[in-house]
Amino acid sequence: MSKPAENHPGSPAAEVRLVSSLELLADMGRDFATSLDLEGTLRRALVRITDYLDASGGALFLLDEDGAILRCEACVGESEITGLTLKSDQGIVGRSVRTNAGEVVRNARDDPAFDSSVDAETGVITRSILCAPLSVKDERIGAIELINKRTREGSGDGLFDEADLNLLEILSSSAALAILNARMAAALVEQERMRRELELAAEIQRNLLPDPPGDDFPVLGINIPARTVSGDFYDYFPLDDGRIAFCLGDVSGKGMNAALLMAKTASLFRCLGKTLHKPGELLGRINLEICETATRGMFVTMIAGLYDPASGRVCLANAGHEPALLHDGGDGFTELAAEAPPMGISPLVVEDGRFPEIEVELGAGTLYLFTDGVTEGRTAGGDMLEAQGLKKLILGNAGRALADRLARLVRHVDRGGEKLHDDITLLAISRDPGGSAEQMANEAEAMPPDEAGERLMRLRVAAEARHLKEVRGEITRAAEGAGCDADTVQDVVIAVDEACQNIIRHAYGVGQIGDIIVEMARSGEDLLFYLRDFARPVDTDKIGPRDLDDLRPGGLGTHFIRSVMDEVEFLHPAEGRGNLLHMKKSVRDQS
Repeated sequence: MSKPAENHPGSPAAEVRLVSSLELLADMGRDFATSLDLEGTLRRALVRITDYLDASGGALFLLDEDGAILRCEACVGESEITGLTLKSDQGIVGRSVRTNAGEVVRNARDDPAFDSSVDAETGVITRSILCAPLSVKDERIGAIELINKRTREGSGDGLFDEADLNLLEILSSSAALAILNARMAAALVEQERMRRELELAAEIQRNLLPDPPGDDFPVLGINIPARTVSGDFYDYFPLDDGRIAFCLGDVSGKGMNAALLMAKTASLFRCLGKTLHKPGELLGRINLEICETATRGMFVTMIAGLYDPASGRVCLANAGHEPALLHDGGDGFTELAAEAPPMGISPLVVEDGRFPEIEVELGAGTLYLFTDGVTEGRTAGGDMLEAQGLKKLILGNAGRALADRLARLVRHVDRGGEKLHDDITLLAISRDPGGSAEQMANEAEAMPPDEAGERLMRLRVAAEARHLKEVRGEITRAAEGAGCDADTVQDVVIAVDEACQNIIRHAYGVGQIGDIIVEMARSGEDLLFYLRDFARPVDTDKIGPRDLDDLRPGGLGTHFIRSVMDEVEFLHPAEGRGNLLHMKKSVRDQS
C-alpha cells in the first residue's frame, strides 16, 4: 500500500494518509474482534503494518510470564526469526519495552543498545529501526519492531520519521489491547474449566459419603468442606451380622491431591471393610495400599471401628488421628488417644501390619469422632474451640436427637462469612439417637409470650432457599385471609422473603444448619411478623441498607423491607440464643 510523500498537516497528501491510516486501524480492529486465532491475526496485522509503513521487515515480540524474556512470536521480511528470544533489557526493542516509549533510530549501528548478533545470524543489515511498545496503561506486553524503511521515488530520504512512529504507536496499542483481551478470555475459560472440574470432583466426593440414615440409626456423620473439594471423609455401613462398620479420616494437605487420596482411602475402607471385620487389620491393609502410591509427604490420619448395637460395644483402631471422645451421658468424658502413627508413612509403622485395637462400652453415652477442623475452628468470640470447648457444647446439647446435636456442634464453629480454615467433619455413635422427648419438642416460638394479637400462621422450616416457596405461600394465604388487598399481600410476601434470605445468607451463612420460625399475627389494625433463627447473634448496629447509588449486588433488600413495613426492629429471644426480627404493617385502610 503506497502513501503520499508529503506529510504536512492539512495538505491533501496528509489527509489521504490520515484516511488510509484510520481505515487500516478499523480493519485491524474488526479482525481482532472477530478472529478466534490470535496468533494468525497478529501475523496478518504485522504484515499490514510493515507494508503500510514501507518497512523491509518487522517482528512482534512478547514478554514471557516472568517479564524476563522477549520472544519473537511473528516476523515479516527477508529473515525468519520467529522463536528468537532476547533478554527483556536487550537491544533497542528491550529498551522500548523497559521505558514503555516508542523510538525512531535513524542509524542503528550508532546506537549503543543495538544488538548486531541477529544481523550476523541472519545476514540482514539493519540500518534504521522503528519500535513501539505493546502496552495497555502500565501493563507491558511486548513490542513491535520494524527495520529499514524502503526507499521509493519521491518518498524522502528512506528513513522512518515521527509520523511513522505516531502511527505505529496507535496500531501497537490496538494490537496490545487485543492480546490482553485474548489472554483474559483464555484465563476465564481456564478458570471455568477448573471450576467445573472441581465441582465434578466435589460431586464425586459427596457420592462417596453415606446416604443420610433414618432417625433411629445409631451412627451419623456430617462434613463441611473448607474448599470445593475436601480432604476429610467419613463412612459407615451395616454388616450381615448386625454390627456397623464406621470410619473417619483426614488427609494431610489441601486441594486436589488431598481430595484424590481421600477418595482412594474412603474407597479402600468400603471395599475391604466388608470382609475384614477387625479394625486394626483393616487399617493395616489400607496402610499398605496407600504406601504404594501416596505422594511423598502425604499421609492419612484415620479412626476405624465396629459398633455392635446389641451389646453397645465399640472396637476402635486409631492411626494417628485426634483422640476419640466418649461422653458417658452425664458429666464424664474419656479421651481415646491414638496408639499408632498415621497411614501412608511406612508399611512397617506397626508390628505384623496390624494397628492396635481398643474396646469400649458405649452404655448410655455417645462416642464422638472429629477432625481438627472442629477443635481448631473459631467460636463466635473469635477464640479457638479446642477440645474443652467441644466438651462444653456436647454437655449443653446432651439429650437431643443425634442429628440435632451434630448440627448444633457444627453451628458453634464460627465462620464469620469467611472461608473455613479447615474442613469440618464429625461422626457420632449413640444408643439413643432419637434424643429425649423434652428436647425433641419444638423450642421457643417466635412471637414473645406477652404479645397481644391473633395468630394467623406459624411455620418452622430449615434455613434453606428451597423452603422459601413454602414460606411465601403461607404468608400469602394468611395475608389474604386477613383481608389485605393484592398490593399489600405482594409487599408483605416480598418483605418476609427478603428477610428470610438475609437469615440464610448472613445469619447462618454458607454450610450452616438451622431453622427459621415465621409467625404472623393481627393486632387491631396491624399485621405483626416475627422471624426467629437459631444462628449466632448478629451485630444489629452493622445491619442497615446500602446507599441506593451504590450499584452492586446485595443489601438493597433491606431498603425494600423498611420502605414496606411501618416498623422493623430486632428483639432478643427469651432463651438468649439466635435472633428475632419483628416487623409491623398497618392495614387500617383495608377491610
